[in-house]
Amino acid sequence: MSLLAGKTVVVSGVGAGLGHQVAAAVVRDGGNAVLGARTEANLAKSAAGIDPDGTRTAYRATDITDEEQCGALAALARDRFGGIDAVVHVAAWDSYFGGVEDADFATWASVIDVNLLGSLRMTRACLPGLKEGGGSVVFVGTQSAVAAPSQVRQAAYAASKGALTSAMYSLARELGPYRIRVNTVLPGWMWGPPVQAYVQFTAHTEGVPEDEVLGRLTGRMALPELATDGDVADAAVFLASDRARAITGQSLLVNAGELMR
Repeated sequence: MSLLAGKTVVVSGVGAGLGHQVAAAVVRDGGNAVLGARTEANLAKSAAGIDPDGTRTAYRATDITDEEQCGALAALARDRFGGIDAVVHVAAWDSYFGGVEDADFATWASVIDVNLLGSLRMTRACLPGLKEGGGSVVFVGTQSAVAAPSQVRQAAYAASKGALTSAMYSLARELGPYRIRVNTVLPGWMWGPPVQAYVQFTAHTEGVPEDEVLGRLTGRMALPELATDGDVADAAVFLASDRARAITGQSLLVNAGELMR
């Protein structure tokens, strides 16, 4: 039997990278994927690539800082497929860089509103569906929340995702009686569009080959290559499935062994 046969999974933050890979893995493994993101054109492109005849996907433009839009995406899942079995939170603001000394705390507040509160809004919107038969909430965090990288400084992003992981523990206790599991995937350096862009930019800026920049990253790993966004998607889909029925309140590093805990 397929991992997600007959299951409906809401996926936030579907674009060209991890969100698309999560939605594709849901459909590949027998489930229905309900896609949300702010840009409808990206959703349409992703859905067409995953599910050309449109029988296993649905999508709606969704800004997770807006409670009504979160509710509308959850309602789409229930109306189209009859319920919600899992929600995977990929939507995030990860493009603000810097530390505390140079911080614009108004921007920090916006990052937190997306990464922490937005994920919680979307979770709450899905709760009526999840409560009907139990299910799974999967947050996508970051290794940076537990071990700051030396290559880039993303203090606001790391802090917001660290707060989300802390919230996971409370949610796992709160929602456990409904047989709803809550877990977090913590990617490290993940080969996909953002890291590809980082490698290209760094190579161009320093005037060195891209392989040299990539080698600096892979040299930190126990395994000889970076995890991909597809690898992270597979971990998220596992946690969304009944194969993980006894796993809750856990954080899973997917990082090719760069950091071991």
